[in-house]
Amino acid sequence: MPELFRFDPLDPGVRRAPWALYARARREAPVHLHTGLPFRVVSLFRHDDVQAALRDDARFSNSFPPSLAVRAAFGNEPPPPPSMLGTDGAEHGRLRGLVNKAFTPRIVSRLEPRLREVAGELVDAAVDAGAVDLVQALTYPLPVTIIAEMIGIPAAERARFKAWSDRAVADLGVGLLGGFDAARMEAQQRLRQEMRAYLVPLAEQRKREPREDLMTGLVQAEHEGSRLSHDEMLQMLILLLVAGNETTTTLIGNAVLALLAHPEQAQRLRADLARVPAAVEETLRWSSPVQFAPRRASQRVVLHGVEIQPDDFVLCWIGSANRDERVFERAEVFDPERPRLPHLAFGFGPHFCLGANLARLEAVVAIETLLARTKSIESAFASEPELPIHPSPVFRGVTGLPVRLSRA
Repeated sequence: MPELFRFDPLDPGVRRAPWALYARARREAPVHLHTGLPFRVVSLFRHDDVQAALRDDARFSNSFPPSLAVRAAFGNEPPPPPSMLGTDGAEHGRLRGLVNKAFTPRIVSRLEPRLREVAGELVDAAVDAGAVDLVQALTYPLPVTIIAEMIGIPAAERARFKAWSDRAVADLGVGLLGGFDAARMEAQQRLRQEMRAYLVPLAEQRKREPREDLMTGLVQAEHEGSRLSHDEMLQMLILLLVAGNETTTTLIGNAVLALLAHPEQAQRLRADLARVPAAVEETLRWSSPVQFAPRRASQRVVLHGVEIQPDDFVLCWIGSANRDERVFERAEVFDPERPRLPHLAFGFGPHFCLGANLARLEAVVAIETLLARTKSIESAFASEPELPIHPSPVFRGVTGLPVRLSRA
């Protein structure tokens, strides 16, 4: 009798190397109903199913109304309004419309000279040091510097900015898989209060003294006659803070790990930097920074013989979908030369990542600069399992990456 399929997304071993379990799930349990959790949670593993769910916000909603436990945790204070990620339909369109102009390809392309300047400074300093933690030296400071400058955060505050981001995502996704935790919720409330105390006065200052930054744009933004409330603006800034650096930090780190594991590919890229965008795209597919996107079933759905009930939590496993052998030939192989196919690393449908253009550009600039200014990049760790992993199960990446760099 075959062993019953089990999948624990919080297991560190699973998080480090989920690929065999993903492959088995795609074969045997493409729709998997978890057991032993405080909520009904269903996981989707195949590319077509994940893509269909991400596209269909009528049946698979991004809106998660606060539970009674969450409401109780806030006491007399009402829970914060949902961010843009937590809305559907017209409300999502309203919030997205207030910020999407800042992330168009034309606007993002204007950031490239500044990106190259910052990346060059960071890589030069890392090469001078010789042995560095590349997360601290490059993969985190590059995106956090750029998103801070876009929003209009003073340079002196960027360390606080990054610390907020780390705290905001540390438990992301844990509640769906581990249940409500009052201490975790209270910590998130304290974080929100800290951010509000800093960001709201800064926004008020932008009303009086407008600047060429995203915070001024949010203060002034109107979309079909609608403006952001203070709480909506705060939620938007938190979202931009996290999405604007956390995912890209992980993407750049994953790209470096892929090249360390495939030195022949690193040699090809170093000889022809025009290949770097394809390598970044393959990293997004092969080692997706975001492993799953949660949804809430809004109606009964039967998929592959499994009943998904209204209000079930549905985990769309992007990391598995991007290695689906039904879509990608030799899906387990890291191959920057493969034809461009529809990976789901930035999601799909109405919630497709607003910052995809920026994340791609930041990763390309980081890898190009690193390869152009070094003769070699060597790991300073014995094996990848030694590296510390991101605390949130949503992300698959490392929070430390010791390397030795030699100057070109």
